[in-house]
Amino acid sequence: MTADSAIGIAQQALGLVLLLSFPLLALGLVLGVMISLFQAVTQIQEMTLTFVPKMIAVFAALAYLTPWMAEKLITFTRNIFLSFPNLNS
Repeated sequence: MTADSAIGIAQQALGLVLLLSFPLLALGLVLGVMISLFQAVTQIQEMTLTFVPKMIAVFAALAYLTPWMAEKLITFTRNIFLSFPNLNS
């Protein structure tokens, strides 16, 4: 395995991590801003109001997106294993 191929695999892996984590992080961010605005308007400063809805929404999104995430991970792993014969030492 050359340094270029190792760097290419690492770049693909980091890109996949960003692709898979972005929807969940974006949902948490948007929901957090909405909850913060709600708290500012109503002056309710309850800590569980910020944590519980975000946790439920992220878990629901994770359950919904799991097949897509699994397909992306399986495709990446398959491509890595199929590229083993082409990697030169």
